[in-house]
Amino acid sequence: LFVSQLMPSLSKKGLLFPSLNRRRWEWDIDKITSQKLPDDVAVFFTQSIADLPSNVRISLFHISCFGASVEIAFVKTLEIALEMRGLCDNLDIAVDEGLLEKKGGELRFSHDRIQEAAYNTLPADERCLFHHVCGMALVSYSTSESDD
Repeated sequence: LFVSQLMPSLSKKGLLFPSLNRRRWEWDIDKITSQKLPDDVAVFFTQSIADLPSNVRISLFHISCFGASVEIAFVKTLEIALEMRGLCDNLDIAVDEGLLEKKGGELRFSHDRIQEAAYNTLPADERCLFHHVCGMALVSYSTSESDD
């Protein structure tokens, strides 16, 4: 997984690129070796998440609070309960980036370290507050749904 994330990262930075004339991949080894590549996969994933737009980072944090995988139906409920338009669309960007996998009505973090990195994007006190706000929003939503 690390290599499958590293290669697109190098390509985005212009350090690895296809040569149509030569019909092969080319790279600048000096620039690549001068890059600070993390030794730890967790650090790499943390940097990958930090490079995402803020709305995608926040969306990843939201679902990381619910574990390694979540049902898409639950994400849609969360989107409504938190009045967070675009949650599903933001997570589709994370799928395109390879941080999440979408299979059979479920979103799953591609690696447990990605889920951990997404969860740790907010300080502990803010995470605690979010858990409370999210719980209250879901209770309120479920109560209003049962009244209908």
